[in-house]
Amino acid sequence: MRADHDRTVEQERLARKQNLAVALRLFARHGFDEGAGGHITARDPEFADTFWINPFAMNFAHVRVRDLLLVGSDGTVLEGPGRVNPAGFVIHSQIHAARPDVVAVAHAHSVHGRAWATLGRRLDPLTQDACAFYEDHEIFDGFGGVVLDHEEGKRIAASLAGHKAVVLRNHGLLTVGGSVQEAAWWFLAMERACQVQLLAEAAGKALPIEASTARATAQVMGSPAMGRLNFRPLRDDILRHHRDLLE
Repeated sequence: MRADHDRTVEQERLARKQNLAVALRLFARHGFDEGAGGHITARDPEFADTFWINPFAMNFAHVRVRDLLLVGSDGTVLEGPGRVNPAGFVIHSQIHAARPDVVAVAHAHSVHGRAWATLGRRLDPLTQDACAFYEDHEIFDGFGGVVLDHEEGKRIAASLAGHKAVVLRNHGLLTVGGSVQEAAWWFLAMERACQVQLLAEAAGKALPIEASTARATAQVMGSPAMGRLNFRPLRDDILRHHRDLLE
């Protein structure tokens, strides 16, 4: 897990919760909220088998730091008001258990991500930004309805393997990161990459970037540092307009 080692545990916990609330506001701004669906989690820096998550059926645009829930490995709410999205718990708990390097997991029902997910394909390296996912995302090719079975959650975690993202066929996108900033940015970037590829293929024959160039570009565009860097201006803008989320 990545943490700022100059911070105390309490400071790191607060920073993760604040970034989680910021990420939820960003998702709301981009229209990723779809009714009660969608969830972002952040592993607690002290109790690694627990994580913070947005409350079930609370609009992303209204979530503040104090609204976040701390959830145990058995699904018990240890802190905070509200309930946990059952599918969110199943998916996120299994990924956090399988990937100790992952601090945050993001999943929402974005429009272009869902459209791309119906194709059952990996994204192509069509643009510099899409190269962030080159050889670093997978397909979960086994849609079986709403994810309420822990075995289904384990299969999703296994399909993700060591990558930063997975396309859940007929469902949508899921991204992870060593920080909340990374996971949130990868989701935003992947959603846009899906949109660009759908537009390009609708217009004609899209020309991908050559493999060795895409691989080299991925080392820059897909690095954890780039994920954190790209999140920073978005965070600054959200905080300028939505200081209430820090409450």
